[in-house]
Amino acid sequence: MSRIVPAEEFDLIEQVISEYPEGIGISALEKALALDLPKALNRRTLQRRLERLLADKRIVTEGESISLVYKRAPSVDIIAQSLVAESSIRGELEIHVPVSPEGGIIRDLVRQPLMRRKPVGYQRSFLEEYDPGVTFYLSEALRAQFHEMGRTPASERPAGTYAREILNRLLIDLSWASSRLEGNTYNRLDTQKLIEFGQAAEGKDIQETQMILNHKAAIEMLIEDVEQVGFTPFTFQNLHSILSENLLHDEDAGGRLRRRPVDISGSVFYPLAMPQVLEDYFRLLLQKASAIPDPFEQAFFVMVQLPYLQPFEDVNKRVSRLGANIPLIRNNLCPLSFIDVPEQAYIDGTLAVYEFNQIDLLRDVFIWAYERSCQRYLAITQTTAEPDPLRIRYRETLILAVQAIVRNRKIPSALNVLRLADELVPETDQEVFVKMVLEALQRIHEGSVARYRLKLSDFQAWKRIREGRCGRLVEK
Repeated sequence: MSRIVPAEEFDLIEQVISEYPEGIGISALEKALALDLPKALNRRTLQRRLERLLADKRIVTEGESISLVYKRAPSVDIIAQSLVAESSIRGELEIHVPVSPEGGIIRDLVRQPLMRRKPVGYQRSFLEEYDPGVTFYLSEALRAQFHEMGRTPASERPAGTYAREILNRLLIDLSWASSRLEGNTYNRLDTQKLIEFGQAAEGKDIQETQMILNHKAAIEMLIEDVEQVGFTPFTFQNLHSILSENLLHDEDAGGRLRRRPVDISGSVFYPLAMPQVLEDYFRLLLQKASAIPDPFEQAFFVMVQLPYLQPFEDVNKRVSRLGANIPLIRNNLCPLSFIDVPEQAYIDGTLAVYEFNQIDLLRDVFIWAYERSCQRYLAITQTTAEPDPLRIRYRETLILAVQAIVRNRKIPSALNVLRLADELVPETDQEVFVKMVLEALQRIHEGSVARYRLKLSDFQAWKRIREGRCGRLVEK
């Protein structure tokens, strides 16, 4: 059976030829390729590769016999320009993240064929030399700009208040956008139907559906348990466990630090392989993150260092994206949803960290992504009503009370709710609490059941009984 030739080999040959506008002979081409290939191609093998490129119209020849040279096909550039023009007319050009001069240099390096990139291992000094409060990935001016952009009306309220105010929107946006960066093909509307109604999109792989639901559960954990969530092994291992549920080949790997080596697809980076060293650096990473005084520096530090360490067998980048939101949620700052972030820009930025320990390109993505998030959520906040402090204080208790009435098929009466209030809230707030629960039960509909973490089937059964179509509701 003939060997399958990696596409990178053809790309490299074409790239080298394109560097000689006047053409290059086969002898000179052999020498040029020898500088980039780990094993030199013999003359006959190279001729077969060139024949294939000629057949694919990726290169052309000029001259004859010993004067024959190879050139890149001019039609390649013409076709590319044509496609760009056509896309512009249709308005379908990819969104591009503005890149700094330093980021542009690194981007060009990580977009080279794999054969041109030098294999590298984990550089321990990259983490060890970071000194919280002294070392900063984000400049003082940039941090100040972020604080100005991300300030919310809930800045002086209890931790997590702002995230709860925009919870429904954040669940959809962050679940969809973070999953999309992993190649998930759900669109935002499909994601909304899945999160709000439990309705999976037709024709989608079940793993894509699971990925969205895992994000939803993980975001809820970060917000509901905001006082306990932090830069601790417990938080990040449980975050991984939720995000990886039903998605790993080894079910026991969920929430556990990896015990075996892993490879990074599309990269020449090889992460740490020794389990004990990996655990030590995982704890060191979280200790340093916890000691960072600025929430935005914390967020970006986690986006840089956690995927680079690869503490889990898979799902590391997802953990880092949600982990980056921990300091923002705790400080009532605008969250980072990754809405509209181009997948390739994010991949390039991450590869730059993996292979060069350079943060400039990923920082460009972080800056652009956070600006987009702030524009989105602060605009939403300006159009929403001022939240009731008691509703915030008793949000979880309200959910429990609504669940108890609906799931137990009870009449939404003051008596039934008061019985629940006796167990759930202080006597001084019971009257107001009963009123809140009754109002919630009056307004609940199929489009809001997810707010109370109810199954659509439970709500529909309660609704049918309430409307007298079958059975009776319980007054006790």
